[in-house]
Amino acid sequence: MSHPDLSAWIEEQFDHTPKDLALFTRAVTHGSHSVNTYERLEFLGDRVLGLVMAEWLFTLFPAEPEGKLSSRLNALVTGETCARIAREIGVIPHLRLGKQARDDGASQSDNVLGDVVEALIGALWLESGLDAARAFIRRAWGDIVETQINAPKHPKSGLQEWAAAHNRKPPVYEITDRSGPHHAPRFTIKVSIGTLAEATGTGTSRQEAETAAAKALLGKLG
Repeated sequence: MSHPDLSAWIEEQFDHTPKDLALFTRAVTHGSHSVNTYERLEFLGDRVLGLVMAEWLFTLFPAEPEGKLSSRLNALVTGETCARIAREIGVIPHLRLGKQARDDGASQSDNVLGDVVEALIGALWLESGLDAARAFIRRAWGDIVETQINAPKHPKSGLQEWAAAHNRKPPVYEITDRSGPHHAPRFTIKVSIGTLAEATGTGTSRQEAETAAAKALLGKLG
């Protein structure tokens, strides 16, 4: 399968001319395609993204306490948000996937896309350091950060607080289904508050499914 010019795309989206194109090729390579995968770079990029985002929020919201800053940070670095960035900057045509993974829809997996964005950040940091990584992250996440007026409350925290405020048992989460291949799993989670109410949610990770379930139950509870 042919791919668009990766070097030109890196220059356009990351404002960086790759010195070692193999490094960036690795950042977009899935385990179904080669043993030289994005996983180690994703590990590094995840930490760089967290640091840059924490620094940015610390500066943008000088009056907010740690709890609200953490809520903002958590919402901005989720796999879902990273996958959104991946789609916006055009990662999908550059993914190196094995045939089975392509057939299974890995190119649309939030898990894969989110990991690849973090791997690309890791590669950028290795070649050009923190300033380059910071510049890319602030460009790519700028619209999301600027429209996040209030610190978001995570649905699981909101549900926990609702239960406590109404003298109910804490929410209980249970996996009711796990389907799909290893690289593109699909989880279904049921959350319940005693016998009062329950709801289900799905996602590409257990955390994502639990969040969806909590959000659904909060919607039922009004």
